[in-house]
Amino acid sequence: MSTLLSVAQMIPCTEAEGPGKRFALWVQGCPLRCAGCCNLEMLPFEGGQNYTVEAICALLAKSYQENGLEGLTLLGGEPTSQARGLSELARFAQGLGLDVLLFSGYTHNDLLRRGDPDIQALLAETDILVDGPFDREQPETTRRFIGSTNQRLEYLSSKAKRGDHRWNERNTLEIRLEHLEGSLSLTVNGFPSAGSMGLWKRLPLL
Repeated sequence: MSTLLSVAQMIPCTEAEGPGKRFALWVQGCPLRCAGCCNLEMLPFEGGQNYTVEAICALLAKSYQENGLEGLTLLGGEPTSQARGLSELARFAQGLGLDVLLFSGYTHNDLLRRGDPDIQALLAETDILVDGPFDREQPETTRRFIGSTNQRLEYLSSKAKRGDHRWNERNTLEIRLEHLEGSLSLTVNGFPSAGSMGLWKRLPLL
């Protein structure tokens, strides 16, 4: 049976969720409750849309061909709560030559101490890890894509581009107007201002 992922949102090509053009996937569900989290709708484990890993791999491959992607970004929610499926997706991305960027509310050491083979498999396919809980009392003002100063940027593979200047550029916000299922919706993702938490919203329009 194909592994299922509960997905809150996917954006086939974005430049606001990590360096370069990236396929971004937000999982549904997070056991953490960081004060100030802007993705409150992603905290419950109910409410996401189920996709097989194979279906997401097909979407990733299509976007890679059409957009010249540089990487895959995994966010949430808490990605390590669905580590098995995401490790399979990350392995596929690596096969395309993409780098994998993972955001986790847990620290790297916390994840290693858990000894979960699925999490270990996901970390093995991860090139860049941004770890640690979001702390709204410590807003990040110098590193792009990162919400608070306590969160660490770790390079887990030789593929990761250390010293990439794009981590020090200004944050960006992307706004999309889409026609979905007979209605218009507004999707916003990225960082609305330096030092603020990443933002994702899908709003129906009348």
